[in-house]
Amino acid sequence: MTVTPGGLAHLRHELRTPLNHIIGYAELLLEDAGPDRAALATDLQRLLDDARTVLGTVNERLAPAGKDAETVDVAALGRAVIDPVSRIGAGTQALARGAEALGARELLPDLARIAEAADRLTKLLTPGDPGAAAGAGTDGASAPAVEQALRGVILVVDDDQGNRDLLARRLIREGFAVHTAPDGQAALETLGRHSSPPIDLVLLDVMMPGIDGYEVLRQLKSDATLRELPVLMISALDEVNSVVRCIELGAEDYLPKPFDPVLLRARIGACLEKKRLRDQQAHHARELAEWNRTLEQRVAEQVGQVERLGRLKRFFSPQLAELIVTGGAADPLQTHRVEVTVAFLDLRGFTAFAETAEPEEVMGVLREFHAENDPVPVPDAPERAIRMAVAMRDRVQELDVGWRKRGYDLGLKIGIAQGYATIGAIGFEGRWDYGAIGTVTNVAARLCGEAGPSEILVSRRVAGAVEDLASLEALEPLTLKGFARPVPAFRVLALKT
Repeated sequence: MTVTPGGLAHLRHELRTPLNHIIGYAELLLEDAGPDRAALATDLQRLLDDARTVLGTVNERLAPAGKDAETVDVAALGRAVIDPVSRIGAGTQALARGAEALGARELLPDLARIAEAADRLTKLLTPGDPGAAAGAGTDGASAPAVEQALRGVILVVDDDQGNRDLLARRLIREGFAVHTAPDGQAALETLGRHSSPPIDLVLLDVMMPGIDGYEVLRQLKSDATLRELPVLMISALDEVNSVVRCIELGAEDYLPKPFDPVLLRARIGACLEKKRLRDQQAHHARELAEWNRTLEQRVAEQVGQVERLGRLKRFFSPQLAELIVTGGAADPLQTHRVEVTVAFLDLRGFTAFAETAEPEEVMGVLREFHAENDPVPVPDAPERAIRMAVAMRDRVQELDVGWRKRGYDLGLKIGIAQGYATIGAIGFEGRWDYGAIGTVTNVAARLCGEAGPSEILVSRRVAGAVEDLASLEALEPLTLKGFARPVPAFRVLALKT
């Protein structure tokens, strides 16, 4: 019989599938055989050797360059392997009887799977048998997944239930959590559900009914959310063209069936390590993006603080401006209503002095005169205003001695009032000023205007608040500009000791 390359590959696939079951289940049973089952282990090893002998013959005769590649005589192939195949069937029955005798009934399900695979292999090697070209059916069952994976989560996709069971059991023994899918559509649905913990690797068969492995791979690599998920192809189809096509479609690797457990472990480990490195790289990229975003935000905030600081320094001392920017004080430039005590100070004769003195002299006098004048919330504002005014009057009297020697005729006048005012930044962009708007400001200014050199005049409200602090002298009510009625006023003489 002459076959096409595709037909030859299909025949190899069909023969290798039951051989994969026989070898895989025999290896699992051998791994579980303890010292008390030495006789069973010996028989299992013989069975395993026979299965590998049959596999070697199939590979030799049906390989693309094998001696039966052009004209395949299935009957001749069957005669070549009839003895080991027969021993597999008979050996399986003997092992089942031995397991029964030893009370090891847990071995019987796997032995039954080996017997079923041997029967299928026999039918495939029998010419004219209706079931020779039929594959094993699937019941859609999946191997149970463990609740928590120690080493990772793997999805096994294969239309052959025996293959799925073998792989799932092998992987669970290696410490993986396992999901299974009987076909390509079920695999795509499982991956689309985004299980938790997420799937780390897909073991994907190539030849499946409906959506085959090629199409599943193509859809995975075209999905932005699944593109980086590694896929390891496992198939009895070992043609170079199939391997190349899978790699071109984005598969990480390709492993022929029946697989060697050691090689399978190594390939899975390599795939998961690549994924771990990719995930780590993606995590670092996200962290870097977040750091860049945070840095941009911090730079913008700092630029805003610098601009705000510059604006505040137009009105307040650098120390107070920095305190406001860092949150240590409320922003007084924000318009707000508050009770204040206004101390209005004036240098009597300053206008005449400024007209006749040199600019350097004027600036020198101002530097000597100015002290702190930043408006910050303080307790006992009237008392503090009186103490400040008295201290400034005393200090200016000392400065006045030097000023008079230089020919400067100056004198300090102070007016203090208490009441409510609206304070904050006044003006428009590019031309801002800071001030307090209200009657209290006018009262303080008018009292300052009425005061004589080195005299401190206060309103009645301030006088009531500081009567225990300072000695006061009541004056006749003053007629002040802008006020309809005379305003009571008091002169501060000195602080009480």
